[in-house]
Amino acid sequence: MTSSPHSTSRAGETRPGGASADRTELVTTAEREAALLAPYAMFSADTAGREREEAEHPYRGPFQRDRDRILHSSAFRRLSGKMQVFTGERGDYHRTRLTHTQEVASIARTIGRALRLNEDLIEALALFHDIGHPPFGHAGEDALDECLRDHGGFSHNAYGLTIARELETRHDGTPGLNLTREVLACQKTRIDKTTGPAPLLEAQVVDLADSITYDAHDTDDAVKLGMVTLDELSELTLVRDTMAQNRRRLGDEAEPYVQRKALVHGLIDRQVSSLLQSAADSLRQQRFRCAQDVIDLGFRLEHDSELAGQKEELEAFLYQRVYRHPELIEMRARAQSRLAALFGAFVSARNGLPAKYRRRIDEVGLHRAVGDYLAGMTDRFCNEQFEQVVGRPS
Repeated sequence: MTSSPHSTSRAGETRPGGASADRTELVTTAEREAALLAPYAMFSADTAGREREEAEHPYRGPFQRDRDRILHSSAFRRLSGKMQVFTGERGDYHRTRLTHTQEVASIARTIGRALRLNEDLIEALALFHDIGHPPFGHAGEDALDECLRDHGGFSHNAYGLTIARELETRHDGTPGLNLTREVLACQKTRIDKTTGPAPLLEAQVVDLADSITYDAHDTDDAVKLGMVTLDELSELTLVRDTMAQNRRRLGDEAEPYVQRKALVHGLIDRQVSSLLQSAADSLRQQRFRCAQDVIDLGFRLEHDSELAGQKEELEAFLYQRVYRHPELIEMRARAQSRLAALFGAFVSARNGLPAKYRRRIDEVGLHRAVGDYLAGMTDRFCNEQFEQVVGRPS
């Protein structure tokens, strides 16, 4: 049998790429990115650094280190106990804020790799994008915003920055995660989305992946939990076309759970494929020389108009039939009542706060310190604290 030179080697033989087979050479982040990334990507060598200066790592780039700091943070782990759309009362099948985040990261990296963007930065941004969500999702956010109305309000995006800069503690005891200025700036653009400049392409990809993810997976969870049916969804253009494509592949007799899984796969694949085609065409025309050109010219990645309209139709359906479902409205009201009661209880009796948040009162004030404490809770812990501190049903 004749062996391929790419599959066998002897001591001292040169492998493809120029490295000798009898030694291992570490490729630097700069070398790897120079070989892989497009000119319009954010290169690690171009980072503006961190708010507190640190020495570079020998084999991890700055955005890899951001990713790891986020991944190992307490706030990230707590996402497993925070609802996405449905609470744990409905079982353990549906997405949590953590599994949603992981799915966003996966889809965003797929898009980023195809467009030759910085996957390390994309992954860091994806893992970070929902880290500031309070218990009970957007219901909890609205409740805390009302509680803090006279003290600056509450936004999960802004709270994410508070976590990154102040509330987390690193392994060396210093406060905050000390993330790169790029990750912090991209989070800031999420706060100022309507008025701020266009963000880096990596951040735009994460936002688009977020939308693609919840369109598909909220549909999946709603069908699995019996809130809507596949027949009802098939009235929507994006779903109807996807299901028709699936029937050609699977036949008409596929089991309902197979149809549901195929629908989720198809919704993601159709949206990602369409976006990549549209993005590739736009980027080819623009001929950006560097990442800063994207910001300076206000360029934004978008779905084509046909798919954008189909997504709007699906999202309007999900809003009316799922997010405004009577059961979810009742859950929202119950959660908001509990958070408001806890907020009032801790403002009235600050000694009930953990020592970390009592010390924080001197830095940010009583009401903000209480809000920060409540926002970090999981759904379960919030319910437990309500029972212990307030002690009455809601």
